[in-house]
Amino acid sequence: MLGGQVDRRLRGSARGKSSGPRFRLPGDRRWWFAGGAAAVLVVAGLLVWVWWPESGPDPRSRVYTEATACLLTPAAGVADKQAAPVWAGMQRASLATRGKVQFLEVDGPQTGENAKTFLATLVGGRCDLILTAGAAPNAALVDSASAYPDARFVLVGKGSPQGNMSVVDVDSPEQVSAQVEQQVTAVLTAAAGD
Repeated sequence: MLGGQVDRRLRGSARGKSSGPRFRLPGDRRWWFAGGAAAVLVVAGLLVWVWWPESGPDPRSRVYTEATACLLTPAAGVADKQAAPVWAGMQRASLATRGKVQFLEVDGPQTGENAKTFLATLVGGRCDLILTAGAAPNAALVDSASAYPDARFVLVGKGSPQGNMSVVDVDSPEQVSAQVEQQVTAVLTAAAGD
């Protein structure tokens, strides 16, 4: 009996008295711990971002010159049987010179008259060399080449050379591709040096 009462009375008396009230942050300690951990992670992330070494250009990226060769194709684009070997030669020339190559399909009726609009688009796009493959693009070039004396053209197929238009007239697709590659490489190399 005496031991139980003494214990109850002495409980808490062993603690020292503090001179003032204890400081406690409002809220649960777990929230303060989680907030502090999040702040440390944010600061660590910022430091990593600031001190991360600069990387060079993407190793797969290519830096192109300003030289451009353009191809005018029938509606099937570069899948057309007459345009495919031309496009293959242009792509090889692009790899060799770092010049740009692009193509434009004649949309709508496949006539020379309709193709003239698309040919004018390529001339206005300042292509260094414009190639045509297929009946409608070639007909447009034969009719319009003299209207653009500052442009350089290559007609792939049957035709006669004019002042600013040369002709690639060979039978096999491999020969077409090789001759196109040779001509496009020469023009893109010269244009990149300007």
